[in-house]
Amino acid sequence: MSDIPEEASGIVKKFLYVNRKAPHGTIYALESLEVVLIGAAFEQDVSLAFLDDGVFQLVKGQDTADIGVKNFSPTYRALGDFEVTKLYVEKESLAERGLSKDDLMEIMYEDEDDDWEEKPSIKLVNRTELAAVMAGQDVILSF
Repeated sequence: MSDIPEEASGIVKKFLYVNRKAPHGTIYALESLEVVLIGAAFEQDVSLAFLDDGVFQLVKGQDTADIGVKNFSPTYRALGDFEVTKLYVEKESLAERGLSKDDLMEIMYEDEDDDWEEKPSIKLVNRTELAAVMAGQDVILSF
């Protein structure tokens, strides 16, 4: 058994942060985003999943002025700078809430392996595909 801490040994874990709550009214969405940024800062393989009311976190044009809280939704656009480029959105959750991909923010990243081409971070997946994504993770945290 090694005396080297796991984080110092270069082992990368696959973390999936599952977002199920609406963006406002609780602290869950903001806390999830903060934990995602921490995981990315430690160079882990970070992905996010948005299902149930969590899909509302990515709706474009959010205005929080009337509820007196800071609008943190623009922060999602910065995730690519932290190499967080896999945002899975469950199709069924969108449909159940009367939403489509057109209702979501455009979140892009620059793919350094493809001559810095801009690519979308949001990937629409059905429940079966999302279950497969979840099965491939080392750690799943639900918010």
